[in-house]
Amino acid sequence: MLSQATTTLDFDTDGRGLLEITPAVAQWVERSGLRTGLLTLFIRHTSASLLVQENADPEVQADLERFFARLVPDGDALFRHRDEGPDDMPAHVRAALTAVQLSIPVMNGGLALGTWQGIYLWEHRKKPHRRQVALYLIGA
Repeated sequence: MLSQATTTLDFDTDGRGLLEITPAVAQWVERSGLRTGLLTLFIRHTSASLLVQENADPEVQADLERFFARLVPDGDALFRHRDEGPDDMPAHVRAALTAVQLSIPVMNGGLALGTWQGIYLWEHRKKPHRRQVALYLIGA
């Protein structure tokens, strides 16, 4: 018989950049008591995203940020939506180009991530924000 578990986790960001949330997510999965299943994570915001990325070399994160700075620069004259400043619309575009939900298998009571993989909340706004991630786990 399948069981389900849900929660929301709050994370405070320091502004633009990647924040590893793997430990908090893994802790919740362990406490759920489910050994096998599928975890879905969903960020409840339009200017931040989620991703699975390398957690060994911080240059990977810096390179991603440099790439997105070139791809979607703050203050681009193309954008009219600037209600909260020059990083407002670029943050929405960055979120649209990445992911707002992830699915991760749960095996043997833990996240089935690879050796160098971590779960990240990617803050696309320059100022710090409190972000909420909804978790849903189904399994046995």
